[in-house]
Amino acid sequence: MKKSILILSLISVFTLTGVYANNNDHINKYEAESVSANEEISSLCKAVMKGDVDQVRSLLALGEKSNEKSLGLTPAMYAARYNKAEVLKVLLLNGANLNIKSDQGYTAKDYAKMSNANDVLAVIDQDM
Repeated sequence: MKKSILILSLISVFTLTGVYANNNDHINKYEAESVSANEEISSLCKAVMKGDVDQVRSLLALGEKSNEKSLGLTPAMYAARYNKAEVLKVLLLNGANLNIKSDQGYTAKDYAKMSNANDVLAVIDQDM
């Protein structure tokens, strides 16, 4: 009888350990997906938000792309959102496309309107 109880106990321990290990694999996969979704904003978009025209020029000269999205927005959209007209002019001179839509479906002009960015709206209207 003692052997039967010991064997049943060992089987229970191994079974529960296996179930727990399977549950941990699921949690680890979820955590890995969450971490990979946590992107950072690009250096170019940070410079655009700050209005640092010289830094924007430098980054573009080093090969940063004027239409590459960061967190779903292009640099021109950040310029529009934060009313950085001088930065937007530099982006336009370097091939920024104002017709690209964000991941939410808005253009740079839409962001300028939503933000009451009148300086940027004037630049956009001149360009279009």
